[in-house]
Amino acid sequence: MAIKPGRLGIGIIGAGKVGAVLGHALRAAGHAVIGVSAVSEASKERAELLLPGVPVLEIQDIVERAELVLLAVPDDALPELVSGLGAMGAWQVGQLVAHTSGRFGTGVLAPVKDAGGIALALHPAMTFTGMTLDLARLGDCCFGVTADPAMLPIAQALVVEMGAEPVVIAEADRVLYHAALAHSANHMVTLVAQAAQILADIGVEAPNQVLGPLLRAALENALTSGESALTGPVARGDVGTVAAHSAALREHALDTASTDVLDAYLAMSSATAARAAKRRLLSAEEYLGVQAALSSDDGEPGVLS
Repeated sequence: MAIKPGRLGIGIIGAGKVGAVLGHALRAAGHAVIGVSAVSEASKERAELLLPGVPVLEIQDIVERAELVLLAVPDDALPELVSGLGAMGAWQVGQLVAHTSGRFGTGVLAPVKDAGGIALALHPAMTFTGMTLDLARLGDCCFGVTADPAMLPIAQALVVEMGAEPVVIAEADRVLYHAALAHSANHMVTLVAQAAQILADIGVEAPNQVLGPLLRAALENALTSGESALTGPVARGDVGTVAAHSAALREHALDTASTDVLDAYLAMSSATAARAAKRRLLSAEEYLGVQAALSSDDGEPGVLS
């Protein structure tokens, strides 16, 4: 692929689900992907699918040749990788180095800055399959971007070129930003799995068919109307129903010898009641009634007797 004026030679370190997809998007924007690192057979196949013709290179070779290095590695591996390459003198003056971690800002790229490079944090706020369908999803995706003020337009421009929307996150707020995303997306999967498990346990043959319309509507309403969309027995202060739910889930926990569903229900119901009371959807009396209904006989929610 010929490099257009102003286009970059990009090296991808980590041909995981994120790296391969973002590399494809940057290539589609006219940049040249000069190399990709891939160790496992799955990552090599992914690189071949999404980055055909791009050579699989050693990490040092990629850093040596690339004008922009995209680090798409697990969060916990990022600091050691960056510092290790810094100790080897691999980073270059003027080189752009971007990572895709949600947890870290540009502080983790201090060795890059020390070498005269430009540090960027570009975190896509979406889940990836590592397949071509992710490319269409980028159009609805936001990236949490962090960079020094003078370099922020570069980070924003790269995100826009990939078809996504940049959202500036302060360095000090990166962990909270990432916690918010994990709390919503990751825990939603657990929540859905728990609800599906309960339905399956009582003999519902297609739990997802039952849950699908309800959950899609609830998510859309929550994103559109926020907490104004809250419904259900906790928000209504329907203490009798909350108590019945709690009792049924305690029995279910005993039957299955597992408290994870019960614990999650009690914790989320308590949090929902607290937020509803704060918004004056529940009176003080109703709030206390809901909390009492959630408590077990010994006052320790989630404990099997």
